[in-house]
Amino acid sequence: MKSTSRNRLFHMVFIALMTSVICVVSPFSFPLPFSPVPLSLTTFILYLSVYLLGAKHSFCACCLYLIIGAVGIPVFSGFSGGFGKLLGPTGGYLLGYLCIPLIAGIIITPNRQRTFTCAAALFISTLFCYLLGTVWLAFQTHLSFLSALSLGVLPFLPGDVCKIILVLLLGPRIYKRLQKAKIL
Repeated sequence: MKSTSRNRLFHMVFIALMTSVICVVSPFSFPLPFSPVPLSLTTFILYLSVYLLGAKHSFCACCLYLIIGAVGIPVFSGFSGGFGKLLGPTGGYLLGYLCIPLIAGIIITPNRQRTFTCAAALFISTLFCYLLGTVWLAFQTHLSFLSALSLGVLPFLPGDVCKIILVLLLGPRIYKRLQKAKIL
């Protein structure tokens, strides 16, 4: 098998694998009594996906996840699915997930060795995800932007900081092992 065919096959396998991980982890969420937005590990998997796969391939994995959920397979939080979920109060956050590979991936891919740059990229991409989600949540629930922000973002910031730190600790190790195994 030619090298380019082998690389293409590996990329397709990793996109499928990361999509599968997102689909398996995302439904396990914890509803919060004070917020319509549940707590989940989806962003952690997206962060790790960006670090390991880069912008283009992690974006593909995220798109596949959203398509799988939109067609009705219960991969969204609380084992839900369907196009209606994308139009519901948390739909903006789901679509905002695309900001993570788009923004962070472009910055992280050439800068994996720079911890501060990677941290900043993940945090900035999360802010864009939150912005899209908060605007949509405010629109759907007829709340002010600040009220939607306090329900859909502020409670989740400490957890996202922890997820980013964990990815910054695990990502380089996993990436080096995959490189050493000549998988990446």
